[in-house]
Order: sequence, then structure tokens, then C-alpha cells
Amino acid sequence: MPNRYLEGNFAPVSEETTSVDLSITGSLPEWLDGRYLRNGPNPMNTDPETYHWFTGHGMVHGLRLRDGKAEWYRNRYVRSEAVANELGETWRSGPVHEGMDFAANTNVIGHAGRTFAIVEAGARPYELDDELNTLGPCDFDGTLPGGYTAHPKRDPQTGELHAVSYFWGWGNKVQYTVIDRDARVRKVVDIETTGSPMLHDMSLTETYAVVYDLPVVFDLDLAMSGAGLPYRWDNDYPARVGLLPRDGGADDVQWFDVEPCYVFHPLNAYDDGDRIVIELCRFERMFDADVVLGPDGQPPRLDRWTIDPSAGKVIEETIDDRPQEFPRVDERVVGRRHRYGYTVRFDAGSQNFEFAGGSLLRHDLAAGTTDVHEFGAGRGPSEFVMVPSSPDAGEDDGVLMGFVYDAQRDASDLVLLDAQRLEPVAEVHLPVRVPYGFHGNWVAS
Repeated sequence: MPNRYLEGNFAPVSEETTSVDLSITGSLPEWLDGRYLRNGPNPMNTDPETYHWFTGHGMVHGLRLRDGKAEWYRNRYVRSEAVANELGETWRSGPVHEGMDFAANTNVIGHAGRTFAIVEAGARPYELDDELNTLGPCDFDGTLPGGYTAHPKRDPQTGELHAVSYFWGWGNKVQYTVIDRDARVRKVVDIETTGSPMLHDMSLTETYAVVYDLPVVFDLDLAMSGAGLPYRWDNDYPARVGLLPRDGGADDVQWFDVEPCYVFHPLNAYDDGDRIVIELCRFERMFDADVVLGPDGQPPRLDRWTIDPSAGKVIEETIDDRPQEFPRVDERVVGRRHRYGYTVRFDAGSQNFEFAGGSLLRHDLAAGTTDVHEFGAGRGPSEFVMVPSSPDAGEDDGVLMGFVYDAQRDASDLVLLDAQRLEPVAEVHLPVRVPYGFHGNWVAS
């Protein structure tokens, strides 16, 4: 049976590549000094009938930019035990959680001068060196009690990482952690949930950690059947969002009902007086088919939820109903009121939604307008990140960067756009494809 997540630019690349002095169209800003890193699935020897896109081995792609040059591009497998065995290498063992040496294939971050490939569902991060070689699994110097998440939120004022993690073996709880600037866990709160949800992301405000307890949950029968992903939509599971005061404990969580839906990724959240505003990409349902190999159902839209704790309710409204995902803001405004947000608009030509993009959207949430950048025929963008031109630059003063697949070359480019005008600034041409994948970040030197 064909598997669309093993075809076209979803298909894995077969080799690890190192390229130096890459070709550039346009001019890279001289102020860029760091690495652009992106993680995603790159499976080995998998069965097309059961392969789920979320379960492929992790591969991190990176470029080193400095002094207006693209010094190198590298793609490297994250050497979990399974990958090391496939490659005939000795696994660099370390502190895995409950035997969950699962592929760290979802995100890659820099923190405390270190680099971490991260994933969810009970596995721990893998630490990499600056050139993307695997150092081994990591529990933050013995301070992480369980697994971790694919989506920590960095408080731009304190530099700490806030996260909500889940694991099917925990039953009806998820775990909130705060990691300090030295990469050690300083706070742990166990939060009771309705059941065992797939909690892909969280939100952060200056006052609260926001928890999404939504109707995609662990299914034991599905797990026993050998399905690639043992999580499924549950019509009987309530949809709700929780507010945990950042200085509070488990008994301080307030829960608010929302309409049944699923959220992979919020754009941002912030306090608005006594209310909390969350902007997010909302799916009507998720993983509701008999056989699920990746995201399914109707494409997501950009919504706003306004939580009114005094009234005990959530006001839900649509900001933009075009199919879109991979929402990002300037990282300096995470948890604060933002003006601009960036999403990738997706083609919705098939019944099953696919994370294969067509254009980039720039939302001005204050003006209520949206600008569009089209990449052209046969060119598919992945997630784009915002990099400010200086620490004190305005919220939209900088560049947006992300990988774009060029079908004509059967290779990818790192594309940089002016964040204010969405006009091209530069393209770094890679000699290989970067398969459609998940998340990454700019890690400044």
C-alpha cells in the first residue's frame, strides 16, 4: 500500500552530507551569526503499511551563517540506539526514561550553550555538539524526572524553559517543568488530566502556564495492534484548557471547557488584564480515521481563544480561515502581547490534510490584515522563524528564514525574507533535499 509520507519530499534522504562555501543568491545580512537548525523524521528500513510520519528516526539539518557567508550545511541522524545499530556504530548510551529511547525527531533548540534534539511522549532529549554530532541522551544533569516535550517555551525575560510533557505510562497526568538558564530543572508540577492525552504543545504568559487537555488520547488497543501511533480521537473525551499559575502548584489549576478540537501548535498567548488571550491553529478533529499514517481530517485555521476566569468561559473566534499551520512569533514576545504572527499556508487539495506548504502568511493582529508571500510553482516551504536584526530591533525588524523545497532541482534552499515586506533577501542553495519535517530554531552565537 502506498504511503504518502514516504514519497516525494516526504521521503527520507539516504546520506549524511557536509557541504561548505554554499552558493547564495542575494546577500546574507552581515549581522547574522549563528546556526539555523531544523529537525524532522528520516526513517530507515520501514514498512510502508505501518509507517507513521511522526515516528521516523530523527535527522537534524543545519547551516552555519557568519559574515555574510554560509560556511557549512550538515544533516546528521540523531544517534538513538536503533539508529546506531542500523549504522553499525556503538550507541552513546545515557539516561533514557522508562526504556523510551524514541527517535528525537521533532524539534531542535539551543539552551545554556548546548544543543538538544527533542521529542515528546515520554522520551528524553538527545544532546548534540555544535556540528550536530550526537553526544547522547540527556536528563539535564539528573534533574529531569521523566520524559520531555517537543515544544518548550522560553521566557524572554528570565531565559528559562517552560514545558508540559506527557507519557502514556503516567495515566491521567502530565508534568510541568521549568528549566533554568544553566539547563537544570528547578520546578516540577504533576497536573491531573481527564485521561492520557497527546499534549503536543503548551502556551506561556507572564502569569500562567497553559495546558491543553484535548480529545486525542492514548489507545491501548491501538498500541497492542502494532499501529505506528497509539493515539486516537475520542468523542467522549472533554475538550478543555487549563491555567496553572507559574508560581502555583497542582491544586491551583483552573480548567475551562472549549468546543471539541485538537491543537498541535499555538501561535502565542498573553495576559490581557484579568483575561488570557491565546492564538492558535485549530483542527476540528485529529487521528479519527481507521488507519492513520499522519495528520488527517480538515485543515486547520487560525483562531483566538479569550479566557475569562471570572466568568468561567472561553470566547472562541476565527482570525483567518485559510488552511495554515507552523505558527511562529518573534521569540522576544513569547508570553507577551504580540502584533505579528507568521504561519505557513497549506494546499488543501486532498481529503487528508498534509503538512506540505504553498505560501507564507504574515498576520498583523493589530491591524487585522494578512500579507502573503508566494514561493512559486513547485516550491514548498516548511516552518519559518523570525530572527530580529538586533536585540533592540522592532518586533518586525529582521528576517524570516526557513527551508523551501524546489521540485525542479529536487533540492532545498534556505530562504530569507524581509520580515516587514516579505520580499526576498537571500537564498542559500543546498546540494540536497531537506524532507518536509517539523521544527527548528535560529541559535545565535
